[in-house]
Amino acid sequence: MAHFPRLAALAVTLDGDRVLLVQRRNPPDAGLWGFPGGHVEPGETALDAAARELAEETGVIALPRIYLDNIDMIECGEDGALRYHFLLAAVLCDYVSGDPVAADDAMDANWFLVEDILAGAKPLSGGVARTLARAMAAQQAGASQQAGVAQPSGTARQAG
Repeated sequence: MAHFPRLAALAVTLDGDRVLLVQRRNPPDAGLWGFPGGHVEPGETALDAAARELAEETGVIALPRIYLDNIDMIECGEDGALRYHFLLAAVLCDYVSGDPVAADDAMDANWFLVEDILAGAKPLSGGVARTLARAMAAQQAGASQQAGVAQPSGTARQAG
């Protein structure tokens, strides 16, 4: 008997005004576009799993930064029996290197303009647009915080 819910991680990877998405090969979202991701292994954090799954599915390397959201994916059969329940931990990742190439359970992988995805340019898995909007807000907030931090201009000594 399967244990529910299953924990998975999504790598929400931004590079400027672009987002990395994969087209799913397998159910439940076969043919739809979403963030690369997969199961969190025992003893692995969701942050680490997001980076690992991103590399496995696309060949892209990124550094996991923060948790953005938790997304429940629940489906029941016509008889009401639970078919699956995944708890997806969406992780904001900073792009480091690599060109996306579909591998593992992805049919396609590519960078897209964030504005095109938010405008509905591709058929998306549930929660992608909302999570992408959160990622953009978190990225903006991070940039604002960094811009507002005074940088030290030299070394100061405390009189003793």
